[in-house]
Amino acid sequence: MNDEQQSLLLNASSRFSPPQGIKLSYGTAGFRADASLLPSAVYRVGILAALRSLKTGSVIGLMITASHNKVSDNGVKIADPNGGMLSQHWEPFADALVNAPSPQHLLLLINEFVAKEGILMDGVSQAEVLLGRDTRPSGDALVEAARQGVTSIVGAVATDMGILTTPQLHWMVRARNKGIQASEQDYFEQLSSSFRCLEDLTPAEKSKFGGMNDKVVVDGSNGVGGLKLKDLGGLLNSLVIEVRNSSEDGGVLNDEVGADYVQKEKVVPHCFGSKDAGIRCASLDGDADRLVYFIVLPESNGRIDLVDGDKILSLFALFIREQLSFLNENEGVKDCHQARLGVVQTAYANGASTNYLRQLGLEVNFTPTGVKYLHEKAAEFDIGIYFEANGHGTVLFSESFIGWLEARTKEISSGSKVSEGEKAALRLLAVSKLINQAVGDALSGLLLVEVILQHMGWSIHRWNELYHDLPSRQLKVKVADRNAVHTANAETVAVSPPGLQEAINAETGKYQQGRCFVRPSGTEDVVRVYAEASTQEAADTLANSVAKLVDQFLGLSSS
Repeated sequence: MNDEQQSLLLNASSRFSPPQGIKLSYGTAGFRADASLLPSAVYRVGILAALRSLKTGSVIGLMITASHNKVSDNGVKIADPNGGMLSQHWEPFADALVNAPSPQHLLLLINEFVAKEGILMDGVSQAEVLLGRDTRPSGDALVEAARQGVTSIVGAVATDMGILTTPQLHWMVRARNKGIQASEQDYFEQLSSSFRCLEDLTPAEKSKFGGMNDKVVVDGSNGVGGLKLKDLGGLLNSLVIEVRNSSEDGGVLNDEVGADYVQKEKVVPHCFGSKDAGIRCASLDGDADRLVYFIVLPESNGRIDLVDGDKILSLFALFIREQLSFLNENEGVKDCHQARLGVVQTAYANGASTNYLRQLGLEVNFTPTGVKYLHEKAAEFDIGIYFEANGHGTVLFSESFIGWLEARTKEISSGSKVSEGEKAALRLLAVSKLINQAVGDALSGLLLVEVILQHMGWSIHRWNELYHDLPSRQLKVKVADRNAVHTANAETVAVSPPGLQEAINAETGKYQQGRCFVRPSGTEDVVRVYAEASTQEAADTLANSVAKLVDQFLGLSSS
């Protein structure tokens, strides 16, 4: 690092002193805290993003958001060259960088890391970081801090993409690094044109919903997603999207609205009620990377039937499985590719969804909790589908399978009658362009749900009847040291402390359709307990019994 670079870093970092007594840690959500505590962290993540760009020779993304957190919070996270999350290998450096106590410590850390990683800081190599933010009032100042961080590295350019959903920024990074046009309008055009393509391929007898099913009413969480969905909906002539809680009516971000609220509380969000009974309703979270559907129950005082991420996964899996069967059975498709379809869940997926997917003959895999684990596993398949119950998930297509689909669809002549197998290839290629393969995306996910329901000729009620969730209960138990619990088999088996799993097994065996596991929290000194059983009373009792076992084994009598 030359003198000019050192001087630039020392001068800029002196303007962003870290808050005293606060230690931040980079996780799935990046760094997240009260917005007043973040300017220094965001500035330093700007430096990290520029270094990541130099290291990879690619465009990197930096997003300012706190997703479903309250409006006074904010956060910052990195989008890697493929549009995915920051490489886990760099997370310890992110922690050290953000928590360095002084500009001198910061410079020392950067020098050591740059030398270890072989990053060339010659002032000649170019770097580019795309900046995005959601609608939080603190976003403007934090984007400026990020810009100053990026430009503290000689040769690095910060490009402000404006107010975006988190998935839009990830999509833009992925597109730019593939040499594809990557403006917001390009994003909207790709989603809308892919949606229209799938609509055009809908079987004629199912091409129109009847009655109240021609409309979807969406809760925008008073965040960025509602605004963007209005823009996107303007490009879709056939689908009526009514957006409520779009933030334009003065509502508060994530306050009794949004996918996280609806999924956890199982009640209607603000601005929804008995007038919406039976209508297809959906909810986005604050930065639009989660999506759940729901049905308002008549005369229920705000209660709903939740159609969560497990049901979205099941709908996608059913449709894609059908298209693959058309491909494999149809003689009109040359050199048929036996695509491997895989479904990925965590232990928190409702057992009824797992049973349903297995009954379809699908390969179901489990990973530890966390999007990075789900995404990595899904990428092993020709088509990999993952969703968490909270509504975060996507569909991944391998490059080789997309290449095969593109080759097949190019052979389809415009004038000839298209076989069912050829239609299936066209549909799958359109799905690969409609779904956001970089990250879970509520907007693209919503469009895919809508066009599949249209393809099936299904109402939300028919979709919801695919299976019935087993009653479940989640609890958390305060413990002295959560690290005393170690798990295996995608967090479903406690291997320590000794004897705990055997005790859980004995308790679980008392209940019909009983299933229970414990796992340490990633953020606080608690152990989380998840239980399922054939009735709600049984699930509650099982969860409470296992919580007491955790308390006994870990020695903090607070259950």
